[in-house]
Amino acid sequence: MNVWTIRMGTLLVALCAAVAVSGPPTVRAAEPDAVTFDPKVAKFAPVPIMPSCATVAPVRGDPRSGPSIVIVKLAAGCRVPWHWHTPGEDVIVASGTGVMEMKDGKPLQFRPGAYASMPSHHVHQARCSRTCAFFSISDATFDIHYVDDAGNEISMDEALKKQAGRKAKKRHTSSEPKRLQQRGGPGERG
Repeated sequence: MNVWTIRMGTLLVALCAAVAVSGPPTVRAAEPDAVTFDPKVAKFAPVPIMPSCATVAPVRGDPRSGPSIVIVKLAAGCRVPWHWHTPGEDVIVASGTGVMEMKDGKPLQFRPGAYASMPSHHVHQARCSRTCAFFSISDATFDIHYVDDAGNEISMDEALKKQAGRKAKKRHTSSEPKRLQQRGGPGERG
């Protein structure tokens, strides 16, 4: 055998292995138009089923009726409490600082380019310390189901109240020693 035959054989084996690993080719539905997205001119709007500090702009598809891609913007300090979605969701971070915590998985630190893929019913929450934006890709009609610590479904209002109660309790607990020290401690008049 000559060198050319060996190289072609090696290339053919590598190509067959790549096809076998990648599976069958995916077929994309015909698109009537190319899709582009410019975040500078995107129309972000609040979504009634999410906290008011979260806004969404459509990129492709309609999340109310099927698969879609949207960009979600969370204001600094915003938190979307523990929840799950019926569709699978892929998240790609575009900007900002924060974290997406997973009930049964490693947290995703928000930084541009960070990626997470969550199957249907996967419980997670997101919070941003600095305004952040991420692409959310859903494989079916978008929904959101908030849950308590035990995993039981609760209303958004209840989830947000619980969250606000935890923040107030944490603030009260952490400020108590300073307040007592300023007055001279318990039992003393300042």
